[in-house]
Amino acid sequence: MSRKTGKPSYVRRDEQQRRRRVPLIAAIVAAAALLIVGGGSGFLAGRPDATSRAVEEIRKQEAVRDLAQIKELTTVARASQEALGKLLTELDTAAAGTRPASAAQVGAWKATVDGLVHAHADSPSGTTATNVARGGLRAAVDGFALAVDLYAMSLEVPAANRPALLRSVERAQRTASVGWSVAAAQLDQLNIDAGLGHQHVYLRTEQGSGAFTADGEPEGVPN
Repeated sequence: MSRKTGKPSYVRRDEQQRRRRVPLIAAIVAAAALLIVGGGSGFLAGRPDATSRAVEEIRKQEAVRDLAQIKELTTVARASQEALGKLLTELDTAAAGTRPASAAQVGAWKATVDGLVHAHADSPSGTTATNVARGGLRAAVDGFALAVDLYAMSLEVPAANRPALLRSVERAQRTASVGWSVAAAQLDQLNIDAGLGHQHVYLRTEQGSGAFTADGEPEGVPN
């Protein structure tokens, strides 16, 4: 039998309140979900992932390795600078023909450059900038060794052939001096960038080559 009268007012009121509560609860639940998801995403986005952490660790290791390589290369270059100072001055004089070197003197030069070639033979992998400096110094040392070998040959050829060889000695020495100065400038900048300040390993004599010379800044002072 159908109802002839409407629902009591208190029933209708309860139903209306329930209908209002359902959308409200749904809205609260949805908002809470958004906050959880959004907050979680923000938290995760702010944290580096495993790949990023691994890359950062590799970069730190490379920085430590490169600093050690810069220091080691600077030490080797400074020792080479000392050894080359006297040798190049004597070789310059001998190649000019004004005072020929003795066989004993040439032997001493050979021993010196052989030692330098050995000292610069190591080629550990480093950054491009460090590899450039290392390769430049090694090539320069090889050039000085060639100049000494050419001079030794000049002592064994007929006098008529000697001037041509001596010119080759001067050319080889000049080329090597320029190459050394370029590498020295690179090494100086590497030390500055690494926070070690200026480190000058330029040759003490220009050898008439137009090679770079030190910039006049005190050793160890940052740029």
